Amino acid sequence: MRKFSPVFYVSALICALFVIWGLIFPKNMQTVTAQLTTWISDSFGWYYLIVVAVMLVFCIYILFSPFGDIKLGEPDEAAEFSLPSWFAMLFSAGMGMGLVFWTTSEPISHAFKSAPESKEGSKAAISEAMQYSFFHWGIHAWAVYGVVALALAYFSFYKGYPGLISATLVPLFGEKRMAGPLGKLIDILAIIATVMGVAATLGFGAAQINEGLKYLFNVPSNFMVQVIILIVSTVLFTWSAWSGIDKGIKMLSNINMGLGFILLLLLFIVGPSLYILNMFTDTLGRYIANFLDMTLRTEAMSTEKRAWINGWTIFY
Repeated sequence: MRKFSPVFYVSALICALFVIWGLIFPKNMQTVTAQLTTWISDSFGWYYLIVVAVMLVFCIYILFSPFGDIKLGEPDEAAEFSLPSWFAMLFSAGMGMGLVFWTTSEPISHAFKSAPESKEGSKAAISEAMQYSFFHWGIHAWAVYGVVALALAYFSFYKGYPGLISATLVPLFGEKRMAGPLGKLIDILAIIATVMGVAATLGFGAAQINEGLKYLFNVPSNFMVQVIILIVSTVLFTWSAWSGIDKGIKMLSNINMGLGFILLLLLFIVGPSLYILNMFTDTLGRYIANFLDMTLRTEAMSTEKRAWINGWTIFY
């Protein structure tokens, strides 16, 4: 007889309740979640910025400390994937469809619609647009991924624990408590957080793909088309996960990186190549020069600028 799994069933039930809420009362859900997001950003934005900064410092420390030499696996075990495939999977999973769309739409928004500091449409705003795009998609985000990934990988491949968030907290709370109700609660919260994050990414992605299809092929932009896009995306994701990392996910990631490189090359050839090189170099320098300022920028004295930080930096 199959053992009852409270983590799976409770997580599935809570997620199903959110789905039902969104289907029956979409406007109410939108209002409540928007108010909750605003309250979290206003009240705990400083906390998010500090935590991410600490994570980044921690990752740099691990990189250069003796802990960086720990092998995530058996001492004599060979690497399961080649470096290019491993990088492709990390990059594709970390960025996903968001990078394809937001690399264009985010800098344009920062430059001409809602600039972080300068007047919209000015040369300074255009430079800031790329600077903050580097910041939002740069090493801060990868530090957050890195801390969670390292914790899971260390306890799973080095210590032999199951791949659960609760397993990473065994040194703090002990095996007995992590195998009990507290551990189950932690895993449930981790699953719900993951589902919410994936749902947000897919939701944005479906709307963006729909608009792209409308522009190119005059496909209607409506709810049903976006549902079809979500279904196709879910089928592809399920197939890649079911077929295993070494087949589906690896293959899709390699294809994704190949297409991304082709797109980058075509853009460089067709576009203003010298302008791209100059802008990249200039804004990369601004990103490095203003690194600490952007990392801890809260704009406590400006409501308008704080709203921008809430909507972009803290949202990310």
